[in-house]
Amino acid sequence: MSRGLNKVMIIGHLGRDPEMRYTPSGRPVSSFSVAVSRNWKSSNGERRSETEWFKIVAWGRLAEICKEYLHKGQQVYIEGRLQTRQWEDKEGQQRTSVEVVANEMTMLGERREKGMSDDLSTTPPPPEMDEDEFPF
Repeated sequence: MSRGLNKVMIIGHLGRDPEMRYTPSGRPVSSFSVAVSRNWKSSNGERRSETEWFKIVAWGRLAEICKEYLHKGQQVYIEGRLQTRQWEDKEGQQRTSVEVVANEMTMLGERREKGMSDDLSTTPPPPEMDEDEFPF
């Protein structure tokens, strides 16, 4: 039997505070964006950088934790799966959005409040990166 794999792992900085809403059945869902930067030197020695933005969606208890503890600019590790959504906008045009549906989140970097745990998962922290590598 063959199986597929849809797994995404990113480390980046929040572009905005998480927004929380509830489904008609009362299930919590939060959404936010994460910027992931990549730096390199070109063949002529020039420093180059690019930033990729990811839409993140978290459900249930993880959504509530994200809303409570995450803030714009904070470094975070997100693990989940890619999901593509399609819908029709007000003008009748087809729209497509790709998002990461999170199933794990670990707060990285400095904590804002005393008493916060190091992280909310068992995932080991990633290697340290220079602050000047990020566009924030």
